[in-house]
Amino acid sequence: MAEENYGAQNIQVLEGLDAVRKRPGMYIGSTSIRGLHHLVYEVVDNSVDEALAGYATHIEVSINEDNSITVVDDGRGIPTGMHESGMSAVELVLTKLHAGGKFGGGGYKVSGGLHGVGISVVNALSEWTKVQVSQNGIIQEIDFARGHKTSELHEIGKAEGTGTTVIFKPDAEIFETTVFNFDTLKIRLQELAFLNKGLRITLSDLRQEEPRVESFHYEGGLSSFIAFLNENKEVVNPTVIDIENTKDDVVVDVALQYNDSYSENLLSFVNNINTVDGGTHLSGFRAALTRTLNDYGRKSGLIKENESNLSGEDVREGLTAVVSVKVLEPQFEGQTKTKLGNSEVKGITDVIVSEGLRTFFEEHPQDAKKI
Repeated sequence: MAEENYGAQNIQVLEGLDAVRKRPGMYIGSTSIRGLHHLVYEVVDNSVDEALAGYATHIEVSINEDNSITVVDDGRGIPTGMHESGMSAVELVLTKLHAGGKFGGGGYKVSGGLHGVGISVVNALSEWTKVQVSQNGIIQEIDFARGHKTSELHEIGKAEGTGTTVIFKPDAEIFETTVFNFDTLKIRLQELAFLNKGLRITLSDLRQEEPRVESFHYEGGLSSFIAFLNENKEVVNPTVIDIENTKDDVVVDVALQYNDSYSENLLSFVNNINTVDGGTHLSGFRAALTRTLNDYGRKSGLIKENESNLSGEDVREGLTAVVSVKVLEPQFEGQTKTKLGNSEVKGITDVIVSEGLRTFFEEHPQDAKKI
């Protein structure tokens, strides 16, 4: 049996983006078709953060003929100035794992792409990446291949306005498939447009002779989302209940409507991330809904004195609701970011939803009775 020497020389240090190429699943979940589409969401999330900060109004996503992806926004543009590390800020953001404007320092107040791995991971897992930044009247471009820089930042033309364009081609050495599915991207981009009222997101498929283009833009925000989810259902309260308020820097945005089905359809989001396992925001919403409906039922004589209170399950029957919160420092339980753990969010959501429901019931007694 050979003697195995296990010493300091056996410890490997993976520098920067090499780690991502070696263990892609740690960063994007998997190298299947899901991981492939996740690359697009990481880039789009950065553009959505620009919209949340009040700078971008339109995000355009294109699937190009060769299955590369182009994402264009009209935000401020990734900074191009020199960073104290000796490289331009745009190069830093694309080549260093935890570099970005989301870790304090006032770049972004609320952000979905909080893990700071987004665009550098996309760069590492792409055969090639091009980033073009429009600022100060000029367009500058920098190129990469599999995470490594292949050109310095250089000027390529005159710019009208500001913004960032990211073009990348996923690496066939990494992914099981590199063919994008239009409908998969469409579902997430439409969801982002619902969650960010007023933002326009356009998706184009340029792989066919007649390009397929769909654009999403909802001034109604979550109310439009509920109308979409309840499209073919018989609704109980014609007016969608829409509640939006901020307390202690937590933004709570909730919309709900009942239909005549027996199932509940409850979606929850934190900073645009779908929290499929719920969390404190959802607990706060449920508590507020159950309590406020029981209070109203008692006060208006719809629940008799000798009758017991409605349970949580009772009040959620036939409910379609979207609960979306924006939190400065979200704490997620688990690696996959699908359950919110911030304890303070429960109380804040509870208070805002309770107040909103009470006001709605007082102003819409007919709807309240039907519910």
